[in-house]
Amino acid sequence: MIVLKTPAEIELLRVANRAVAEVLKELESKIVPGITSLELDELAEKLLREKGCIPAFKGYRGYPKSICTSINEQVVHGIPSERKLKEGDIVSIDIGAKCKDFYGDMAATYPVGNISGNAQRLLDVTKKSLYEGIAKAKVGNRLGDISSTIQRTVEGEGFSVVRFFVGHGIGRELHEMPQIPNFGIPGTGVRLKSGMVFAIEPMVNAGESDVEILEDGWTAIAKDKSLSAHFEHTIVILEKEPEILTKTN
Repeated sequence: MIVLKTPAEIELLRVANRAVAEVLKELESKIVPGITSLELDELAEKLLREKGCIPAFKGYRGYPKSICTSINEQVVHGIPSERKLKEGDIVSIDIGAKCKDFYGDMAATYPVGNISGNAQRLLDVTKKSLYEGIAKAKVGNRLGDISSTIQRTVEGEGFSVVRFFVGHGIGRELHEMPQIPNFGIPGTGVRLKSGMVFAIEPMVNAGESDVEILEDGWTAIAKDKSLSAHFEHTIVILEKEPEILTKTN
């Protein structure tokens, strides 16, 4: 069942999602060669708590840290550690927060110093696919319109959509219905209505789409060890057009 949010609930979701967007923006300037992903995690938790929020991921199904930091071939759910970021790496940061009983969720992939042209193109295409998908999140469209647009954008550039992980509804729970695949058939699936709130999050591999989970039970990597990128926004569907909630202004 998909829960439609009231105007009052949407306002609370704006607060939660603005918080994660602001914290991620502050982390962005710290993503330089030599910093560890654990340092980014500790800073993120500090900043979230200063905003009166709690990290949504910490303790969720046993996850040990406050953010996910996925480096290079890591697709999603990378656990922050003492590993130092190096020049030429790319790192995806996924951040969630609970603020006044509502959740915010956002992710982006960043270059560490100068990166290769192909890595930059992967970031650009993944981000573009997210915004193309959001543009289809309109009243009267169907869920498959979002999913198929993301897939077409990614595959048209020669990259692969990760199929093992999907986006999701969000609200009083971090993960709500519906699931939002990054692949699909246009004109199929749930009819979109005003008040639906979605976390849309394409994960894209430079090589094949297959993933595997490492021994830590969390970190997913591209099976062929190709680079992977991840971008996510939380949006609300409104009568005229979708609103991106994970924004800083």
